[in-house]
Amino acid sequence: MVQQSCQIELIRRAQHGDRQCLEQLAQQARERLRTYVYRLTQRDDLAQEIVQETLLEMCKVLGKLKKADRFWPWLYGIAINKLRRHYRTEQTQKRLAVSSAKRRGKLRDRQDGLENLVSEELKQIVSGAMKKLRTRHKAVLIMRCYDGMTHSEIAESLGCSEFSTRMLFLRAKKALQRELSRNGFSKGSLLAALVLFGKITAPSKAVAAQVSISAATVKVGLLTGIVGLATTKTAIVSFTAAGALTAGTIATTSGPWKDAEVPRSAITNGQAVSLFDQNSNAAEEHCYYFPQGPAKFMMMRATSGVVGEKSYKLILQNERANYSYYNNNVHINNYRMRASDLSVLKIPTDNPKLTDFICQVEGSPNTMKHIAAKGKDLLVIAERNKDKESYRPWAIRHFNVLEEDYFQSDWPVSAKVIDNRDIMHKRGWTYFRVSGQVNGKKVSGMGRIPFVYATSEQYSPWMKLQVGSLTIVDTKNEAYVYRSPSVQLGTYQSGSFFKGLARPWLGLHTIDIVRRDAAAQRIRFETKSGSSAGADRFVLVELTCEGLRIIYKIDMETDVIDEITFSTEQGDKGNLKFSYIQSINEVIRGEFVSPGRSTSRRTPKSSSGLLWLVQLVEGSLE
Repeated sequence: MVQQSCQIELIRRAQHGDRQCLEQLAQQARERLRTYVYRLTQRDDLAQEIVQETLLEMCKVLGKLKKADRFWPWLYGIAINKLRRHYRTEQTQKRLAVSSAKRRGKLRDRQDGLENLVSEELKQIVSGAMKKLRTRHKAVLIMRCYDGMTHSEIAESLGCSEFSTRMLFLRAKKALQRELSRNGFSKGSLLAALVLFGKITAPSKAVAAQVSISAATVKVGLLTGIVGLATTKTAIVSFTAAGALTAGTIATTSGPWKDAEVPRSAITNGQAVSLFDQNSNAAEEHCYYFPQGPAKFMMMRATSGVVGEKSYKLILQNERANYSYYNNNVHINNYRMRASDLSVLKIPTDNPKLTDFICQVEGSPNTMKHIAAKGKDLLVIAERNKDKESYRPWAIRHFNVLEEDYFQSDWPVSAKVIDNRDIMHKRGWTYFRVSGQVNGKKVSGMGRIPFVYATSEQYSPWMKLQVGSLTIVDTKNEAYVYRSPSVQLGTYQSGSFFKGLARPWLGLHTIDIVRRDAAAQRIRFETKSGSSAGADRFVLVELTCEGLRIIYKIDMETDVIDEITFSTEQGDKGNLKFSYIQSINEVIRGEFVSPGRSTSRRTPKSSSGLLWLVQLVEGSLE
């Protein structure tokens, strides 16, 4: 901080005509610019030319710099413009060839003493890969990885938005990885290649020895994770890792990134709802991935704190399981995460009216800012407890998010993995039975429920419920109600009768699914935890609708509904009791058979949401 203050004072004095300060500032700028421009061009003669022109321009227009603390982004911007102008006016291939020959000779001098550390062939591959990148790609990599500039500073240098800078950095990394892979290098070699390039382009052996790249440097929010962090015990890749750069045959299947169709007005300042300690001031990042659009499945990755620090926390809920990392321990749990204070989890893609109603019921201010992004393969990112500029949810489209580094675990290999899952959650799906009574009519039923996205296609959810003479069916393709196979009372959209029930495969904890289903119908709810529910692992959610009280008993550990009870002021109206099959060996052969298609040709009715339970008790479903 003191050094930065001295630098700002030096700049201000130089702006006011202090020649000695101007000379001192020019000397500092010359040293830093020389390394930066050489890394851009890998040509000594061109680097010297661009540095000299940049310094002359600096001296001419220094007085126009409005903010002294933005000196380096401003100066780098001048250098980039000078280099662009040079490339535009460069006339002949001969000049390029001569310059290249000079560069090769001088590069060998620069590399003197490093030959015993890394093979010449390896250095040529990395150097060649960097040469093939676009100037802007090289610029953003150099400014971020070697000069430690923030994304806002880089944005200022390149004359674009911070969002564009982050995307440019991501594309630059992908472009470099693509060039490396053409020479047989694996995906995990990217970070080591960046370190190696920093060393072979350093101005001296002493500077080269100090080159390292941290996890925080190469990470762009939730877009890019640190390559290789899962296979190392530290967040720093040093020259040891660069020297171990090896060839591989790993093929990437990543597709192109496309900007989501997001209105400008939708990208506004806002916070994500915390899954961690609500009172914590630690920076948090929340990443939501919707492979089939915001209305369906959701996967999530959330972090709190800084990677490598003891306080760092990670929640990863991908297509296969639910992970929670803290204090070098990884817990694999049955349940999806929920807000630490038992408030309803809100998501940036939620309908604003839904969020407003939930906040009204909970008596809390609505701090969630929404993003009106739609469509498949949608990745939405939001942050909490960061600079106000970072409070902007934003979205992109990418068909292969789950295979990207930024949606993977980044706990160290030394972490202890503790699998807390029961048999059915390890399997990823199970069968369930339903029993009870409604208005004196016996209830029996059965069904199948997936717990994670990976099993939701092969083991899709279905349910068959018998209430007296009434049969309710819900399958992957449709839902319908009948008294007998020949007397169908109505057909509905698939999933209609799972509303108000557990649907953990969608990516939310059951307690949030139930309350959000209620809020979607403008039904008020009350959440009671702890001893009020009879045991610490259970939570009660009470709804009141049209004089009917519906109480859910939710098992927080297994993330399912244990029981639903119905009552009015006149007394009990009934209950639905759910039991879930742990071991498939317990199943009687032929007991659980998915229902067939309906015989009705009627146009499916729209779902009434959770209100179908009210209609069931009132008898109006018939």
